[in-house]
Amino acid sequence: MELVTITALDFEGCYRAVSTRDSRFDGQFFTAVRTTGIYCRPSCPAITPKRANVSFLPTAAAAQQAGYRACRRCLPDAAPGSPLWNVRADLAARAMRLIGDGVIERGGVPGLAATLGYSQRQLTRVLTTELGAGPLALARAHRAHTARLLIQTTEMPMSDIAFAAGFASIRQFNDTVREVFAVSPTTMRTESRRSPRTDAVAPGTPGLLTLRLPYREPLDTGWLTWFLSAHAVPGMELWEDGVYTRSLRTPHGHATIRLSFQPGHVRAELALRDMRDLAPTVARVRHLLDLDADPMGIDGALGIGRSDDAATPSGTSKAIAGHGFTPGIRVPGCLAGSELLLCTMIGQQISVRAAGTHIARLVDALGEPIAGPVPRLFPTAEVVAEHGAEVLTGPARRVSAIVAAARAIADGELVLHSGRTADDLRRDLLALDGVGPWTADYVTMRSLADPDILLDTDLVVRQGAARAGIDLDSTTRWAPWRSYLSMHLWKTALEHRGALVRETALQEAKTHD
Repeated sequence: MELVTITALDFEGCYRAVSTRDSRFDGQFFTAVRTTGIYCRPSCPAITPKRANVSFLPTAAAAQQAGYRACRRCLPDAAPGSPLWNVRADLAARAMRLIGDGVIERGGVPGLAATLGYSQRQLTRVLTTELGAGPLALARAHRAHTARLLIQTTEMPMSDIAFAAGFASIRQFNDTVREVFAVSPTTMRTESRRSPRTDAVAPGTPGLLTLRLPYREPLDTGWLTWFLSAHAVPGMELWEDGVYTRSLRTPHGHATIRLSFQPGHVRAELALRDMRDLAPTVARVRHLLDLDADPMGIDGALGIGRSDDAATPSGTSKAIAGHGFTPGIRVPGCLAGSELLLCTMIGQQISVRAAGTHIARLVDALGEPIAGPVPRLFPTAEVVAEHGAEVLTGPARRVSAIVAAARAIADGELVLHSGRTADDLRRDLLALDGVGPWTADYVTMRSLADPDILLDTDLVVRQGAARAGIDLDSTTRWAPWRSYLSMHLWKTALEHRGALVRETALQEAKTHD
């Protein structure tokens, strides 16, 4: 079955996925069962409902608005997110990315509409038509998920959880939890202690949340291991014994995260200064690791793992199928667009290791100190604009360009958030001095999780293409997954150099312990 669309779900395709309990489609749509009044993920282990009793909805919010409550057996809200929010670039998809980052909790529907450049009325109409629910209902579903995480993974008082999850009152919190999950918050916490859920485990330290972030199999952990470890900046990031640790700014303060790859999930330990930042922090971690991707659909389109012409549409992917590309590769995202742009500009035309040294010097000199295993935050754009020229070294023109980019971000002339379109962001990036096509494409790809950007001017990608026998001047047949093709080619070249061998072997040994 192809990736489902939002406005016209294919009943037969969806029902086939439910009948086979296909976990690949968890989060892509939800099954509403009229006879029980509940909604489930496609892989729910319960008996498959009769055709006449089911309907399929694009979002959990649509199911809740229609009066259905979440299944307490399969926890549909804990499924991986829909990959459509990255594939699609329309208003609905961009709004969903911003809702996941907590924009409505911070600025309400007016803030969301203003960020997207639409009126509240037009935004509500589009979201209701496309997703089955308006912005308030979508945000309510998001708050319910955050509340469940806090109820089940912390000892926070319920009153604190209510406001941390974004509810306006304790009564609204209680009513929503009862409506969505069919139990009171207190009962939910009691049940979670008796039977730990698959997406969270109880923390051993007050203030520390330990979550199990699901993803769709397969996952190429070797690629993410190399990417995180090779780009780790001392003082802000740490890779040690298979665990990635780093600090990051959050809407209400800062956080420290510790991530490790486990079979079937990513273990995430989050130390949050403000619990209101739980949802956006989780969303950013998922974006960083591309956990909401649909690897089976991507690999199938690229012909990975196939050797027969019949299995590859029109024979277009035969070239890829014959070169041993690893299934489940991801396109690493970012935790902050401004940080990504400035670090990318610092690293232009120098090695990854040299770039790390320059960035570490900037972080040490201008980054805000915090307590914890990684003692500094990446400096704000305002600070880099004011003091960057005193710290950065290298060609004067490059230093000037970096400082100017930081000033554009600080002044609001350059806007970097997940609700932008790729074309608009790339245009604005190219308008900056010192930003060429490669930098604009790279930043756009990672900041927006755009799946279809080919880094065809990248030297390493071109080396990988030469080894794989792929013509980079003729790649339209691999749309809309050319970002993933870029990662495969990048990895191919680095493997030939031997750069990936050590970290990949260590990670494979760890995950098979």
